[in-house]
Amino acid sequence: MTVRVVIAEDESIIRLDLAETLAEEGYEVVGQTGRGDEVVDLVRATLPDVAILDVKMPGLDGLSAAQLLSAERLCAVVILTAFSQRELVERAREAGVHAYVLKPFQRNELAPAVEMARGRFVEMRDLAERTESLGEQLATRKIVDRAKGVLMDSHGLTEATSYDFLRRAAMDDRTSMAAVAQEVLDGTRVP
Repeated sequence: MTVRVVIAEDESIIRLDLAETLAEEGYEVVGQTGRGDEVVDLVRATLPDVAILDVKMPGLDGLSAAQLLSAERLCAVVILTAFSQRELVERAREAGVHAYVLKPFQRNELAPAVEMARGRFVEMRDLAERTESLGEQLATRKIVDRAKGVLMDSHGLTEATSYDFLRRAAMDDRTSMAAVAQEVLDGTRVP
């Protein structure tokens, strides 16, 4: 599978050099811009695996763009900059940047940075999805437990019978146990 890349660099010579280097390394450059305020829409439109962003660009700086891309989990972000001050590196980390390359970049540094960024992005995205899934599971468990309590208190069912009622109703209606539990709590479903 070819890795798709978007480049946001305001210096056209550097942008062309990046595109050429990436193509030679087997990457597909699916979009290029010289403006920071265009890169987020470009990423949304092209859905790349990685965005390489310069820090200083007109319209929106690369770190602000990186923060938007990271918040939406759109793609991995590599920052390309001539600056290496500790404060800037920390701001990049806080913005969700996955790799950092200094200008003038060396050809042999670019591919490893892209691959590292891509790997980190996939790990972080998977972790976020698992966290969301666990949160949903916990919310479902809480609502099911509350509904079981209502069934036990209001209808004299045992805990096992209450759970079985919720499970069977969900299967019969082809819906989630959380939806059936909410109906029990709303008083619209009774045994």
